[in-house]
Amino acid sequence: WAESKVFESNPDPRPKYYITVAYPYPNSPQHVGHGRTYTIADVHARYKRMQGYNVLFPMAFHYTGTPILAMARRVAEGDEELIRTFTEIYHVPKDKVMEFGDPLAMARYFHEEIKEGMKEMGYSIDWRREFTTIDPEYGKFIEWQFRTLRAKGYISQGTHPVGWCPKDMSPVGQHDTLGDKEPEIVEYTMIKFRLGDFVLPTATLRPETVYGVTNIWVDPDAEYYIARVGGELWIVSPRCFEKLKHLEFGPSKEGEVSGRELLGKQALNPANGSKVPVLPAKFLDPNEGSGIVMSVPAHAPYDYQALKDLGSDLEPIPIIETEGYSELPARDVVERFGVKDQKDERLKEATKELYLAEFSKGRMKDNTPFPGMKVKEARELVKSRLLEAGDAVRFYEIANKPVICRCGTEVLVKIFRNQWFINYGDAGWKELARECLSKMKIVPDEVRQEFRNTIDWLREKACARKFGLGTKLPWDREWIIESLSDSVIYMAYYTIVKELRRRGIRAEHLGDDVFDYVFLGKGDPSSIASERGLKAEDLEALRNEFLYYYPLDSRHSGRDLVPNHLTFFIFNHVAIFPKELWPRQIVVNGSVLMEGKKMSKSLGNILPLRDAIKRYGADSLDGQDHGRTARQALQRGGEAEGAQGDGAIV
Repeated sequence: WAESKVFESNPDPRPKYYITVAYPYPNSPQHVGHGRTYTIADVHARYKRMQGYNVLFPMAFHYTGTPILAMARRVAEGDEELIRTFTEIYHVPKDKVMEFGDPLAMARYFHEEIKEGMKEMGYSIDWRREFTTIDPEYGKFIEWQFRTLRAKGYISQGTHPVGWCPKDMSPVGQHDTLGDKEPEIVEYTMIKFRLGDFVLPTATLRPETVYGVTNIWVDPDAEYYIARVGGELWIVSPRCFEKLKHLEFGPSKEGEVSGRELLGKQALNPANGSKVPVLPAKFLDPNEGSGIVMSVPAHAPYDYQALKDLGSDLEPIPIIETEGYSELPARDVVERFGVKDQKDERLKEATKELYLAEFSKGRMKDNTPFPGMKVKEARELVKSRLLEAGDAVRFYEIANKPVICRCGTEVLVKIFRNQWFINYGDAGWKELARECLSKMKIVPDEVRQEFRNTIDWLREKACARKFGLGTKLPWDREWIIESLSDSVIYMAYYTIVKELRRRGIRAEHLGDDVFDYVFLGKGDPSSIASERGLKAEDLEALRNEFLYYYPLDSRHSGRDLVPNHLTFFIFNHVAIFPKELWPRQIVVNGSVLMEGKKMSKSLGNILPLRDAIKRYGADSLDGQDHGRTARQALQRGGEAEGAQGDGAIV
């Protein structure tokens, strides 16, 4: 195939079909989970060739970011576990591993390892279009992307909460974490209950329920810190104290107090002036909020069950009415789920059901200041009143914790000042993204709602960091563009990189005017070429290649990238390119499981792809599930909707 150049695609009279798949990180070998994703894309590409299309299926390598840097640092520090993984699982010679303290040495080694595996699998890739994300020419392309977004008002410098590694002292994204978990940041309202000269701060997502508080929960066996925050003395868990530091509350430790010492005392509810007792609870997690919780037993299943376990005679205070539930909705779900005690796992599902029902259908009762008001409206009103009165503060948490940085440190939320952000919260930009999504084919279609949800909740995202591999922010070169932000429109770069090389066009020839013409048709090619030391025919050839292959017909990637990369891919395309060049399809794949867990390089539970090829052969890796679903798709005359079997590969 390589000798015959059958997979090299050039513009010709045939209709084109342009398909891409997520490019790999070269910080370890590919495993069979990757093989699943790339095989599906390859099946799709081959099928379209058989239909007579001129198919472009290219590949590149993603050097950018911190994963390679983090692993290189661990090797340099003599991390025995990682070195053993390289030598015993990945079968890298020991002397070669010792070179991996240099991140580029590691990247280049695994770059070639992955590429050879793809060739052994027989993937129908046009290798003339291969590049890395630290190539100088690619850097110029990324600089153009960022200046374009900034000119449109989508990039700004400001102060926002970010996922943060206290050890690396840097913002953290999905590719910087073990298990590839994107830190999901949620805003809590931390309400200040008063206990004499002290504040008992309680973090809640439901500030409207403050009118139904009957008591405060503490862990009697826990030690709490007395922290001076501003002019107040707060009682918080040690973990909360650390979070307050990063959230710029400037706490200072004044002493300690046990939870047991707080029991029986009366705290003042700032919302209505009522006094409520401090009681013991077993379900508290010192890593959640302040380690102190306000109790709303009429509407919170955990609180209802904890009072029941305690044998308390406190009466729940119903403040929300919801169709389908009685005066005490928490009791309804606790009894229906058959909950036994406050440690019962079924409380999670009971809580999830009730909170959703009350948020979507609930209305405030007459014993609150907002009778008849929808819960979702009352929530924002109560929060704003408490904040304005100084009876609450904004508090941020990682919703999907624990999220662990690749260095091994747990990620926290930090209020980051003078950080560069892409504003995915822009309302107008969201509308364009929704319009694009509505026109796209999503395979499988049930994932479409996940895209809608992501577009809705996305807001400002840190797009640069102070260290790592990658392109420097063009207007502030102390910063490096982070890895998810430089990998959202690289599909456009594939279309021109072959011609850049063939024509000897280097980084020094490239500027925003060149990319504006090639990708957007702006400017006069003769004038631009003269200014850049190029020929007008060079620029016209680049533009013709781009216009022949764009828009992208199908993008393949994993389901874990829907909340970030794949949705950013939509946002950035609609921001930069005209509607006729917006992407047409996304194919979302699941994950191969190894012993019940997602197969992941960062989790270490992998079967290297080349090992599997040696043991089983390339053809057997396609597997019965993939073969069957692909055949079904072809029989139906489908595009890619059938080529996504759910079985393990080998």
